[in-house]
Amino acid sequence: LQKKKNLGLPYAVLHSGYSGLLLIVLAAALCCYTGKILIACLYEENEDGQLIRVRDTYEDIANACCKKLSPNLGGIVVNVTQVVELIMTCILYKKKKRNLLSHSFPYVPVTEKTWSVIAFVTLLPCIFIRTLKIVSKLSQLCSLVHFVIILVVITYCLTQMHQWSWAKFRLSLEFEDFLISVGVIKKKKTSQIFLPTLEGNMKKKKKIRCMLNWTHFFACILKTTFALTAFLTWGEKTKEKKKKNLPSFLETLVNLCLKKKKILSYPLPFFAATEIEKKKNSKGNHSSYRSPLVALAVRGSFLLLTLLMAMFTPHFALLMGLSGSVTGAAMTFLLPSVFHLKLKWKKLSFLEKCADISVFILGFLCSLAGIVCSIKGLFEVFG
Repeated sequence: LQKKKNLGLPYAVLHSGYSGLLLIVLAAALCCYTGKILIACLYEENEDGQLIRVRDTYEDIANACCKKLSPNLGGIVVNVTQVVELIMTCILYKKKKRNLLSHSFPYVPVTEKTWSVIAFVTLLPCIFIRTLKIVSKLSQLCSLVHFVIILVVITYCLTQMHQWSWAKFRLSLEFEDFLISVGVIKKKKTSQIFLPTLEGNMKKKKKIRCMLNWTHFFACILKTTFALTAFLTWGEKTKEKKKKNLPSFLETLVNLCLKKKKILSYPLPFFAATEIEKKKNSKGNHSSYRSPLVALAVRGSFLLLTLLMAMFTPHFALLMGLSGSVTGAAMTFLLPSVFHLKLKWKKLSFLEKCADISVFILGFLCSLAGIVCSIKGLFEVFG
């Protein structure tokens, strides 16, 4: 759940100082809260006051909220938002895989598009993944590799404690720098997409709240420690890509781990996106989709689509920031709070209603800030 990239967090602290550390803590708390209220939307009380799971997916929650307007309107909006977010994530992983290959073999006379094709070939086995169990195993390996990367960086930083200076932290803060930090930190939080499926596959569903509390707590501690130690080590020299701050031998090790991580990161959003398409078609008269060959062709087409977009989309980072500011904020902050208010309004206390409204407002402001920064960047790029 908490395997999202955080190598850019020291860069966020560079721009925001102490407020960056507070943002990391606040983001973890808000995501933990929205995860809980999203799970709560899956349940309703029966006549005996017992909670019964009456919905299975994010789509079901959206349809329940919008059923007076249209039975399927909410599900369509959520599915489109999810697919856009997942596709952009897949493209991002593929581009980073290509860049890692390119930087690892700088003397090989190969173009970036060729590296993209090579990265595409390494990801071809993803089209044969048919169960969530395989994806979960790959995600566990991804988390392990990610932990190794963070451990290597933190260990190196601890060996440089004699150079640390708390004077490097800024108390003053410029608004534009603050927005940069918000964007970097917000990009790490998109796990709500997978929560309904995760909770549905848990043997002890009542422990989901405990799991969310502990995973977000430990992730927050790890990220805060990483961001703090890395910034104290490099200060103003902190780069957005943390591996570029490391000595050459550690950079090689981190690069090797990152290559493995990019391969292991791809199956989760890829599988989730193709499953959404599969479920949508299985509800209609598309019985041919149940054929293994047709399903394989659809997954292959999706993989090819992400390759083409990774190769030919200009200024992808800015487009990713723009789409993420809309889809990421919607899935993580806006929709869970709106759905919770809609479905549970009569049973919520005054403080719970205030909490949901506050989360919505904060999410909206973060989304608006990200959109403004991305559009500004696009205007600068296109002159």
